[in-house]
Amino acid sequence: MDVTETLTFDHADRKDIYDYIESHGIVREDEVRRALNFEPAALGAHLTVLRRDGYIRKVGDKVQVAYEEEDARMFEAEDGTECTIRTAQQVDLDALVDAIKEVAEEGTYIEAETVGDMIDHEEVILRHNKVQSRMVFVATVEDELAGWVHLDLPETGKLRHTAVLTVGARAKFRGKGIGSRLLERGVEWAEEHGFEKLYNSVPATNEEAISFLKDHGWETEAVREDHYKIDDEYVDEVMMAVRLR
Repeated sequence: MDVTETLTFDHADRKDIYDYIESHGIVREDEVRRALNFEPAALGAHLTVLRRDGYIRKVGDKVQVAYEEEDARMFEAEDGTECTIRTAQQVDLDALVDAIKEVAEEGTYIEAETVGDMIDHEEVILRHNKVQSRMVFVATVEDELAGWVHLDLPETGKLRHTAVLTVGARAKFRGKGIGSRLLERGVEWAEEHGFEKLYNSVPATNEEAISFLKDHGWETEAVREDHYKIDDEYVDEVMMAVRLR
């Protein structure tokens, strides 16, 4: 299912089922049945259609919102560490929130703090509805979550060609090329799904992040003076972007 297309359902019950799954992240089929008061056969038929049409997918005995299936990508970091980049799963929720908050607590990535708070509050990683969608990839080293790239995908008509990207790596995993691989994965996914432009905003004091994005082809589009207040000091916001087509 192309995330740039508006969700449409030809049956009200299937829309209700999808909305329930989307809002809960990942759920057992019997939980959906009890919550929405469906007969087992009727629910089974609707789930079959939703899976066939690419709206949901099975994960064991549970179901969740479906994005296009992505193969995990393994690579060797610059220090020889074996890493994997893959689509985030609901089971990653706690580790993902911890990683984002760890980076945000450094005080130099306000957008990441907003993303972390939103995911933590909603307790849902992947989203896809008529108002707002998001895609998340994570990098893992062995069983540890090393970093993430998050794409905020507005479904509003006049903004559906753009997305806001945030990317970060935990401090112990920096300097290994993991952040670059995550950024490249997020940009590649956006290109494949028809997005034309990506945005990212950082405080002017975060010179490392600004340099990192510039090295990957991003440009400064605007500067909002005194937009942030960090440790009682006003800091400019540097608004950066990259065109994909």
